[in-house]
Amino acid sequence: LRGKPLGARLLGVPDLLAEKADWGKPLPAGVHRGIAAHFAYGGYCAQVAEVSVAKDGTVKVHRVVAAIDCGWVVNPNTIVTQIESGIVYGLTAALYNEVTIKNGRVEQSNFNDYPVLRMSEMPKVEVHILQGQGDQGGIGEPGTPPIAPAVCNAIFAATGKRIRKLPIKHESLSA
Repeated sequence: LRGKPLGARLLGVPDLLAEKADWGKPLPAGVHRGIAAHFAYGGYCAQVAEVSVAKDGTVKVHRVVAAIDCGWVVNPNTIVTQIESGIVYGLTAALYNEVTIKNGRVEQSNFNDYPVLRMSEMPKVEVHILQGQGDQGGIGEPGTPPIAPAVCNAIFAATGKRIRKLPIKHESLSA
């Protein structure tokens, strides 16, 4: 973590994120923001999710803005695609991934009964990179952990209900 003091790196990511996500500016009616941050493998990642919750409790993620400081950057396109794929993976886990057991056996066997996020469900994603803020860190993992808490924080802003278990059950959010 040489290059910049730990505090500067830690604050740089949410500062960039707030700017790029237009934090503090109004959103369309019914859309709410949530934020979360994560540090792993020498990389700082924070994300803002813009979410709406329908009357039946269905959650729609409209936009995700991510900021990452993974140190000195060699190929920014690789970083962007890693963060984007981490967001897809994390959203899938938050919204769908549940393994159920019946009669001692796992009920899900493949993608036909274990849903994943489809392209039509994918929110708009923006990834912003802090260039050269310190030593190189990992980029494969930091994009996944912040998305579920960011979505859950946006759901709390929308409904006043805290999500304590994944996947998010729309039945528990219905009005």
